[in-house]
Amino acid sequence: MRQRPLMLVALTFSMLMVPTAASAHEGQVIRLGSFLAGFTHPVLGLDHLLAMVSVGVVSAMIGGRAIWTVPATFVAMMAVGGLLGSAQIGPGSTFVEIGIAISVLGLGIVIAADRNLPLGLAMVVVGFFGLLHGYAHGSEIPNIAEPVVYAGGFLSGTAIIHLVGVLIGDQARRYRRGRRVLRTLAVGISAVGLMFLVGVL
Repeated sequence: MRQRPLMLVALTFSMLMVPTAASAHEGQVIRLGSFLAGFTHPVLGLDHLLAMVSVGVVSAMIGGRAIWTVPATFVAMMAVGGLLGSAQIGPGSTFVEIGIAISVLGLGIVIAADRNLPLGLAMVVVGFFGLLHGYAHGSEIPNIAEPVVYAGGFLSGTAIIHLVGVLIGDQARRYRRGRRVLRTLAVGISAVGLMFLVGVL
């Protein structure tokens, strides 16, 4: 019976590690509408996807209030970042891309180390990462999309990805072998983050 949740953790993370070439631009808005185009945007970027799943896992590792406060902080700051990005207010794209790559690398390291961050520190770090991810999403809103509806879509999609991460983290921490599998996969996430970082430097 214990093998099933462990297999679920491994299978889910393996699927999340597969990149996709799709992107959320005008064609997506035409096909899906503003909300669904925004909703799928976080899923279609491997850097965003891995960071958001990792936020959920980290919050589950901390436990207690962190299960909802840490993801909620990310989503809230992502909304702020989205506003800044859509208005092109703030740092250049290179700084944002470096920060996003560091978010994938850093969160992967935290999970691989199997160490719980203090709640306050986790909220500050995750909030900063959320701001950067939101800025990237906001700056990429297609011209033909309804900005508010599109933003509602990518915030909703982000919240669901966080929930997936929480479920993965919760299942993994229940079993010693599950934690070991999760740590191994987190090393892979960190490696992907490092590749992203090298790619933008």
